[in-house]
Amino acid sequence: MELKLERCTIRNFREGDEPSMVYHANNRKIWRNLRDRFPHPYVLDDAIWWIQYANSTTPVTNFAIAVDGEAIGGIGLILQDDVYRRSAEIGYWLGEEFWGQGIVSAAVGALTEYAFANFDICRVFAEVFEWNPASMRVLEKAGYQFEGRLIKSVFKDGQIIDACIYAIVR
Repeated sequence: MELKLERCTIRNFREGDEPSMVYHANNRKIWRNLRDRFPHPYVLDDAIWWIQYANSTTPVTNFAIAVDGEAIGGIGLILQDDVYRRSAEIGYWLGEEFWGQGIVSAAVGALTEYAFANFDICRVFAEVFEWNPASMRVLEKAGYQFEGRLIKSVFKDGQIIDACIYAIVR
């Protein structure tokens, strides 16, 4: 898959993305806002593993955010199952030097449209840690609405914090 947007391209991860991924992902500020399965420090073996994993899933639901051909972030969907099978969770990260440029808002909007067009879903949602208002703004700019707060539901970086749920429904 490849979606060309004004500010970036959303595409499959590929061999050769590893050095760029390590450079951009090895950042405590990024790790602090993601689930613990995103490693810190982020090293070459992590990038190699991730590219193999992302490209081996069927359907492919994890993609690189690229600028000028360089993978500077990632965005993906987790298709839900059981009674939640008509929903997908969206997650993303972006290299710090690209923050504040509208790249992630555009990527979230594009991947959301892709999700609704290609999967049998009616809802895409995201969980955002309470200390990450920038990510809340990203989702709002992409048309997501605040649905609620899960009180003291997250343990991250030695703290118990709230998670905020944002969603878009079709």
